[in-house]
Amino acid sequence: MASRMGDRLMAHRQKALVAIAAAGLTTGGILFWNGRPDLATIAFMAATIPVLAALVVEIVSSLLRGEVGLDIVAALSMTAGLAFGEPLAANVVALMYAGGQGLEAFAAGRARREMTALMGRVARTALRLEADALVEVPIETIRPGDRLMIRQGEVLPVDGVVEGEGARLDLSALTGESVPVAVGDAGEALSGATSVGSAFVLRAVRPAAESTYAGIVRLVAAAEASKAPMVRLADRYAIWFLLLTLAIAGAAWWMTQDVRRVLAVLVVATPCPLILAVPVAWIAGMSRSAGMGVLVKGGAVLEALSRVRTVILDKTGTLTHGQADIVAVHAAPGFTADEVLSLAASLDQASGHVVADALIRGARERGLTLAMPEAVTEEAGTGLEGVVFGRRVRIGGMDYVRAGCHEAAPMPLAPDFPGLRVAVAVDEVLAGIIELKDRIRGDADAVVDQLRRGGVAEVILASGDRKAVAEEVGATLGLDRVLAELTPEAKVAAVREAAARGPVMMVGDGVNDAPALAAADVGVAMGARGTVSSSEAAGVVLLLDQLEPLVKAMAVARRSRRIALESVIAGLGLSVAGMVAAAFGYLEPVEGALLQEAIDVAVILNALRALR
Repeated sequence: MASRMGDRLMAHRQKALVAIAAAGLTTGGILFWNGRPDLATIAFMAATIPVLAALVVEIVSSLLRGEVGLDIVAALSMTAGLAFGEPLAANVVALMYAGGQGLEAFAAGRARREMTALMGRVARTALRLEADALVEVPIETIRPGDRLMIRQGEVLPVDGVVEGEGARLDLSALTGESVPVAVGDAGEALSGATSVGSAFVLRAVRPAAESTYAGIVRLVAAAEASKAPMVRLADRYAIWFLLLTLAIAGAAWWMTQDVRRVLAVLVVATPCPLILAVPVAWIAGMSRSAGMGVLVKGGAVLEALSRVRTVILDKTGTLTHGQADIVAVHAAPGFTADEVLSLAASLDQASGHVVADALIRGARERGLTLAMPEAVTEEAGTGLEGVVFGRRVRIGGMDYVRAGCHEAAPMPLAPDFPGLRVAVAVDEVLAGIIELKDRIRGDADAVVDQLRRGGVAEVILASGDRKAVAEEVGATLGLDRVLAELTPEAKVAAVREAAARGPVMMVGDGVNDAPALAAADVGVAMGARGTVSSSEAAGVVLLLDQLEPLVKAMAVARRSRRIALESVIAGLGLSVAGMVAAAFGYLEPVEGALLQEAIDVAVILNALRALR
């Protein structure tokens, strides 16, 4: 909140400085042409001094941080203009500088978007069992041994163990595994997971501050703190351009002893091609990317995006859709695949877990008829049973279904299926097996090829999922390396190892990806389906649930950087030529200021090409 308020105050101040400089220039010009040069001089000076004062404060602050910027040249030219009796030239420089700073502030504001709280998934309160009553308490008060009631749809506030009949948890935000898992009595359950089954009791084993989810929060903060901030493109050339400016101005003074020539050199040297053109190029690139559904959170991020050499991709929700889909229905003798799926999907209408949604969606896509189930009983995290079309149907894990069968015909199935299997029994007879898997995105293969054509040297899969599942995805897409069963810490280590070979981009969508997104040179979050934490930690958010716009945004970033460099080189080249001309007396101070304005217009028009 404090940061956003500071940004708004900065933007308001820059607007005020632009207005003051423009008003002074306009008022002074009117007075000058109406025969009141004395009042015009006062107007020019009154408009220049506030801008100069604000600039001096910024320069002192930068010097105290050990930074030298091109703003010093602007301060020198304004000071010299006021000191040597050229207030009009000083006012023109003030307007150029204030306008450039205002535009840069606008660029930062345009690149930044209001996000929800960094950890919007973090539970704030929990229902604690106290003397057979449920009491809502802040999570900070939870201690090891406390018994908590976790209802369907709630996020686990602390790490603990399950008591009673068990639980069914969605761990996708923590491990990347898209299929919910069943946790039995005394099984471990991690904070940050979501309950997708019936309500259950969780016994806390550690305080909230020491939980898995809190550790991920700290990883994000540490990764962000360890990443050095990028400096403005203009400031990279600051010291050399400043020394060159002083050398030419000093030479002009040594040869002619003419302060007007020195002033003209300083005015022409005001580095507005850098102050203005570079932010314009980045704004244009960010606007173009936003039109493609890619939110880039700043010019520095866009520049980093243009230099990416290694891309690390999460699996679940990034390369895959992040939801289970039916891949095969194996029917036992006496049953058909459609019959098995129709009965299973009908019964699963009474359940709210993710697998049930997949079966119902698959049955409807096949045009199968579904009936309302009756007399349904559910064992949380295990399976359910009920009556459908007058037949007793039982679905769930193999052990659960076989326990309710008096006949179970053997079914030949591949032993290493990289997905989930759901067994279905009808009237106490094993009727079939339904196989589900998280499918690879349709555009994933093309995106990998486009990344390589765009200059990316290495594409790596980094997943918290099982090794067999990750390796199958990697082999299908022809990725360079596959890293599986990774913890959030291991993903951060993978990013840092790849960074030794060049700039790294990490793409992910879960809480478990957030630390790695923050540690990468460019973190990309799948904003359409990803968690709040990943979107907040990332520098780029994909507003569409697709990967292809990211490749286009990388091309936009490379073009924007090229255009920004063209503007820098052309602008500085023309400025140097103007300084030499001023040193030899071919330009008066005001003429130099107007020439610099012409250079500004030229480089800004060039920078706007990034919009196309």
